[in-house]
Amino acid sequence: MTAASSVDRDRIAHRVQTIRATLPPTTRLIAVTKKQPVAAIRAAYAAGVRDFGESRLQEAEAKQAALADYSDITWHLIGHLQSNKARKALQQFQWIHSIDSLKLAQRLDALAADLGCQPRCCLQVKMVPDPPKTGFTLEELWEALPTLAQLVHLDIQGLMTIPPLNTDPETTQEIFEAARDLRDRINLQGLDHLYLTALSMGMSGDYPLAIAAGSTMVRLGTTLFGDRPA
Repeated sequence: MTAASSVDRDRIAHRVQTIRATLPPTTRLIAVTKKQPVAAIRAAYAAGVRDFGESRLQEAEAKQAALADYSDITWHLIGHLQSNKARKALQQFQWIHSIDSLKLAQRLDALAADLGCQPRCCLQVKMVPDPPKTGFTLEELWEALPTLAQLVHLDIQGLMTIPPLNTDPETTQEIFEAARDLRDRINLQGLDHLYLTALSMGMSGDYPLAIAAGSTMVRLGTTLFGDRPA
């Protein structure tokens, strides 16, 4: 091991320790490893991280193969999922945070039945209009809830939301609180198979605000690893 890689490993370990000290016991740390090398994942693992998030199936597949000796990693898909890649996603990931339409949810449910699995999932919702992003609008989500509640092969555990780019802190806080309130209002509907406990919200630039609003999973990349390699 070179001196540089040793320093990087120590830096990652320090960052993991520092972040963990700020997280409530109810908040899960997901290390986002998009474009990060396998060595960075191993460093985070050595520091105690067991949840890792990837956005692209092909990139994740190579890393998962390289880390096959780490049998206790939980892999989270946090990026947009195309319907034609749904089967592969179910085979690679234990969590899918980015179910952004009823059509995709129904596709995953049918495939999960075929594969004999029950993936843990979040519904990606846009709390405010945000054209560049995919996700349920509030109207779409309310309309879809009765059908979503019938998808018994998915373990729909919560909501995922991402504020629009360059949103100010006050508005970001309001968005996170609105997502929490939305989850609670959904639970008041008493729908079978659809009681939500998880809130996947908060990234490197805004995770303290998400924690204050009750986030149960924060997705941190640059805060743990530094800037992504080019």
